[in-house]
Amino acid sequence: MTTYEVESIATVVGGHTRVQDDYQGGVESVIRLNEAYSLETLQGIDEFSHLTVTWRFHLAQPEDVQLHARSPRGNVQWPATGTFVHRNHRRPNQLAVSYPRLLSVDGRDLLVTDLDAVDGTPVIDLAPYFHEMGPRGSLRQPAWPGEMLADYWRDTGERPSAGLP
Repeated sequence: MTTYEVESIATVVGGHTRVQDDYQGGVESVIRLNEAYSLETLQGIDEFSHLTVTWRFHLAQPEDVQLHARSPRGNVQWPATGTFVHRNHRRPNQLAVSYPRLLSVDGRDLLVTDLDAVDGTPVIDLAPYFHEMGPRGSLRQPAWPGEMLADYWRDTGERPSAGLP
């Protein structure tokens, strides 16, 4: 296998403080560009509404990886599916891609909302989201992702245990 070494280009500051499966919406966080990159590298990004952010599940451990079929979230009502059918930290490289809404830019700080990474998450790459590069044609998927993710983007304040530590 070929291996690649990558360095983070930014860090998530603020926002979610713990890993959670649902209620990811309504939380603002900052993607702070590392000082190794000049401000010129962000020139023009404020003209876009959304970003494509690649980040690492930095709180995951290598032993979290599961290379076999399993039911999503352990729910046997959903079919067992292979490792590469899941979108979580149990995949080999423990990477994620998110599409947060860009609210503002202040120097190295990109204020975003709806980023499902936690405070301290290393950002591997970021780019503006181009509508033209999104999926082409009709989308299809089985029913279980819609059932599983029904509350994913609900506002964090609506979480039943929102007031609990």
